[in-house]
Amino acid sequence: MSADVPTREDQPDRPPRPQSPKTTKTRKSTKSPRGPQRSRSPKTTTPDGRPPGRWREFRIAGADFSASISVFLIALPLSLGIALATGAPLQAGLVAAAVGGLVVGRFGGVPLQVSGPATGLTVVTAGLIQQYGWRTTCAITVLAGLAQLGLSALRVARTALAVSPAIVHGMLAAIGISIALAQLHIVLGGNPQSSAVANVQQLPAQLARLHPAALSVSVLTVVVLFAWPRIPGRTGRIARRVPAALAAVAAATAVATFAGLRLDRVDLPSWSSHVLPEVPNGPVLGLFAAVLTVTLVGSVESLLSAVAVDKLVAARKDPDVQIPRARLDRELSGQGAANIVSGALGGLPIAGGGVRSATNVAAGGVSRHSTMLYGLWVAVAALCLVPVFDLIPLAALAALVMVIGMQMVNITHMRSVRRNRELLVYVGTLAGVVFVGVLEGVAIGIALAVGVALHRLTRTRITLDEREGVHRLHARGQLTFLAVPRLSRLLHQVPQGSACVVELDGSFMDHAAYEALHDWQVSHLAQGGSVEFTGRSGARIAEPAEPVTQSSTCCRPWTPWRNHHCGEPVEQPRPEQGRGTDQVRMTTGVRGGQLASGLSSFQRNTAPLVRGELARLAREGQQPSQLFLTCADSRLVTSMITASGPGDLFTVRNVGNLVPLPGEEGAEGQDDSVAAAIEYAVDILRVQSITVCGHSGCGAMQALLNTPENTPENRPASTLKTLPKSTPETPPASPLTRWLRHGQPSLERMRSRDHAWARISGRLPADAVEQLCLTNVVQQLEHLRAHPAVARALAEQRLELHGMYFHVGEAQAYLLAADGQPDERPEGQSDSTDKVFNRVAPTAFEESRA
Repeated sequence: MSADVPTREDQPDRPPRPQSPKTTKTRKSTKSPRGPQRSRSPKTTTPDGRPPGRWREFRIAGADFSASISVFLIALPLSLGIALATGAPLQAGLVAAAVGGLVVGRFGGVPLQVSGPATGLTVVTAGLIQQYGWRTTCAITVLAGLAQLGLSALRVARTALAVSPAIVHGMLAAIGISIALAQLHIVLGGNPQSSAVANVQQLPAQLARLHPAALSVSVLTVVVLFAWPRIPGRTGRIARRVPAALAAVAAATAVATFAGLRLDRVDLPSWSSHVLPEVPNGPVLGLFAAVLTVTLVGSVESLLSAVAVDKLVAARKDPDVQIPRARLDRELSGQGAANIVSGALGGLPIAGGGVRSATNVAAGGVSRHSTMLYGLWVAVAALCLVPVFDLIPLAALAALVMVIGMQMVNITHMRSVRRNRELLVYVGTLAGVVFVGVLEGVAIGIALAVGVALHRLTRTRITLDEREGVHRLHARGQLTFLAVPRLSRLLHQVPQGSACVVELDGSFMDHAAYEALHDWQVSHLAQGGSVEFTGRSGARIAEPAEPVTQSSTCCRPWTPWRNHHCGEPVEQPRPEQGRGTDQVRMTTGVRGGQLASGLSSFQRNTAPLVRGELARLAREGQQPSQLFLTCADSRLVTSMITASGPGDLFTVRNVGNLVPLPGEEGAEGQDDSVAAAIEYAVDILRVQSITVCGHSGCGAMQALLNTPENTPENRPASTLKTLPKSTPETPPASPLTRWLRHGQPSLERMRSRDHAWARISGRLPADAVEQLCLTNVVQQLEHLRAHPAVARALAEQRLELHGMYFHVGEAQAYLLAADGQPDERPEGQSDSTDKVFNRVAPTAFEESRA
């Protein structure tokens, strides 16, 4: 295996792969039955004959090595700058960076997330150091790590994602403002104050006593920081290999050194005098609030960064690299362990960093080795590069951190918050964090978010008008008990005995509102009036007073799957109409109305949500990951059972999920549609897998079993592949009969004694139809291998074949355990190995995602 090819065994959070008892000499294929998690190497043993799994665990991909260097170069000045902003010893930032890379990189749940000194905790840590001292702050960091381990044990990591984005963005923006205001004083040559308000108040006095050397170095740092990514031409492409942050600090350091400027510089004391934590000393309630603040802010920052890294990894187009999805509870436990170690060694609080993690993903990291190497480089630099660090001006680091703080006030986030009408929550959180504190500001934001949600819940607009003798009552919003007085007042304004249409445009109705509508409807109908309830699109829905029956039920989200029309009768043809186009137009009216209603619902509700993704697919073209060949049965919804979306599957559907053998499909007037789809998917779209999916109760398999020539008394003794030839006395075979000819090999395989029966989750099939459905999947996989495009892709080891069976009545999916691999028995030997379809258990996937 080459050094730059990632392996799946380097993920310690995955269980070991079971080893096959067969030796490598008797195997014709080295593909793993686990699909895309296999190694791309054709070797199955190391040069010294050892199993490859444990040996490859210590191999480092070249992509990880280069990514770790990129992260190290950008994180090194950032770690020193954050330590400077908090007022902690500068060594504390290096300790936190090294521990974050090594500990979280090894035990965290997001392989490509890079942790280090927490930017979001800068203001909190600075306040703790001023109030309790540095050694007690280290102890608070240790206790916060223990709290994170407890939260991880309770598996509440995803609860943090329930916090409104407006609160999170407001908190981060406020922290960024506080950081920028504090570092502005150092940029101007002074010292920061204890709070953002004090920094603003002292700013005029600081401007009156500028330090020209510090200001010039800071301006140079900012100019290089912004100009570095914009250097044009080939020179720019070469220069951008060095991160802008490192280039800015290096340029400022070089100018200050060669110009002989008198500035405060980094002062890293000897590691022998490094300060370690002490037993917390202070009021218990204050210490508890400090631990709670560090725990919550650090956890939320890390988990949000983990979700963002997941999105960045998913957007990276590299089919050969499969990165596990984020396991948030494990990530939280990794952050807790790192905070314990960092605090015990005298380091800053740790959290996942968005800038560092984005750099790791963009640089091509493929495993957690890149994160661990970054921590190793920081540790080596902290021990060996102390003389170099002592040359860096503090003003350069302050300018760097000031720019990062300003970038935390994200204009895109503000626009998103405004678009979702949560600007009040954003501004309230921001003001609370700046003027009061982080924990208090977040509490203010939560209170405002709850208030906004209650306001939206109770804000219901109800109007009544009359058009063409019909009274129309429009209720827009959620109907709760708070809206019942207005609803009842307008309902009683409807004249007795009149026709009324009630349009309900909302997603929620509580019991009080339901009772009000129900009682009014009963009274209005008893007085000779008529009532019709409609949804927002005007489609009629069942009235609350109607009994729940098979023919009239309330519309539910799955109603369209059941061809439900909310009690509307299907219009029947009148006797005087003939069989021409008028009849066709009339009988399809209801179905066409259902189609138009569905299209209208899509354009109104779904299209705005998927328009951006579909526009991207239209620009980039389709790039599906697999060809999905299944039956045309209307009960088989491929996107639902595979949890896939637009652009994921290249789907081919036909009666019986059949794959005609090459040369047979075009015979006797048939077309080559299936073969063409296979060739297009494999050679043009370069899909990575092909899945043949059968299902229970397949009508095609029932037809194969029930055809007269296949009944025991009429079945030919020689072969079942030929159809009876048409004669003047017998009509020619129908298209369906000719197509089902391609399923005859499956019927032969099932009745042959040379092939073992397919089993389903360890049991025999329930009946002959299920037995044929399972056997048909196995047989069609063999037909697939006979296609030249598939054979070439299998030989190149860039394609996998999968067998799948979906039990419609149980809503249960089964995967073929052999994964569609060819038989490896000697020629002429019978197939003594069962083909087993194993149940797909949801718990395994849920645990892997957690």
